[in-house]
Amino acid sequence: MQEILVSVITPCYNSGKTIEKTLECIENQTYHNIEYIIVDGGSTDETLEIIEKHRKRLPERFRLISEKDSGIYDAMNKGIGLATGQLIGIVNSDDWYEKDTVEQAVAHYQGNPYEVIYGMQRTYLNGREKATFIYHHDFLPQQMITHPTCFVTADTYRDFGTFDLQYRSAADYDLMLRYFESKKVVFTPVMRILSNFQLGGMSSSQTGVLENATIRYRRGYLSKSRYWFIMVKSHLYELVHR
Repeated sequence: MQEILVSVITPCYNSGKTIEKTLECIENQTYHNIEYIIVDGGSTDETLEIIEKHRKRLPERFRLISEKDSGIYDAMNKGIGLATGQLIGIVNSDDWYEKDTVEQAVAHYQGNPYEVIYGMQRTYLNGREKATFIYHHDFLPQQMITHPTCFVTADTYRDFGTFDLQYRSAADYDLMLRYFESKKVVFTPVMRILSNFQLGGMSSSQTGVLENATIRYRRGYLSKSRYWFIMVKSHLYELVHR
């Protein structure tokens, strides 16, 4: 296996209750040529103290920045801007990788300048395992792939762009569709669990549903009637569950 440098980014904000597991998953990786970047949004809880407690066990190439940002995608973009690795992965502060996740990403990387490696995702709801799945990239116009499992080449981010901050919840879907539509980015699926994801965040909220539908509608993947059906259904759901 070629020993390429892999950058892993963790955006966080007041993540004291969850970030320890994320830090431990980086410490326990079977692949060691890792650059680890934490982009903190100016946490006021114990997040920074927990990170400091783990600092000696984290990869030697480690960087922490803590400052106000404009949300999670802004933090991700900052991390991408700081990354020096050939491949870049993002693991949120309430999620965690399998021990061999980075090793699997490197092993399956085909060496293309523009490439996205992605795999299977295990999801949890209220501490219980709910599902394990992968969506093939051929169906991206209908369904987002498992973004928490993705490792993207630095060249892809540089030449095709990063996350669009107009979206609060679905900028990752917009980004992957841009890569898919370019027909220049190779998508490489890995039939192994690469990431463990906690349900209940912004991407699974009604904000996520609406932004996802808007992105598909603007690109012509969703009819106007279907789009408005989703919009009305989402607003009714919010009214009922207030």
